[in-house]
Amino acid sequence: MPSTPLASVLFVCVHNAGRSQMAAGFLDHLAGDRIEVRSAGSIPGDRINPSAVEAMKELGIDISDRRPKILTTEAVQASDYVITMGCGDACPIFPGKKYVDWALEDPAGKGVESVRPIRDEIKTRIEALIAEIDAENEA
Repeated sequence: MPSTPLASVLFVCVHNAGRSQMAAGFLDHLAGDRIEVRSAGSIPGDRINPSAVEAMKELGIDISDRRPKILTTEAVQASDYVITMGCGDACPIFPGKKYVDWALEDPAGKGVESVRPIRDEIKTRIEALIAEIDAENEA
């Protein structure tokens, strides 16, 4: 294990209550300390989406203790990758960062049955992101 992370990733969605929290949970779980993980929202919600918590718990990942956070300029500046999920123009742009927009359905107000496919799509994208970061660090 490297003593310093290979990269830092910031996940951003509007409420920081569903998609970005699931993405951060997967990245923490799958990459461990190898990749630094942050998440934030342009208009953070009051709490994590309970259906997102339940969907992640089904895979053995507990995100129930996480809280939505406001997106800050500092968080963007401190990250190598900024992955947006529907926050539009609310995300500040800085040179030298890798920006990726993941078009994912918003799980807000949906039951766990509707959140599972969103969760599974996020997991697939996280696995590809980890592979990309690993490949860039081997080069």
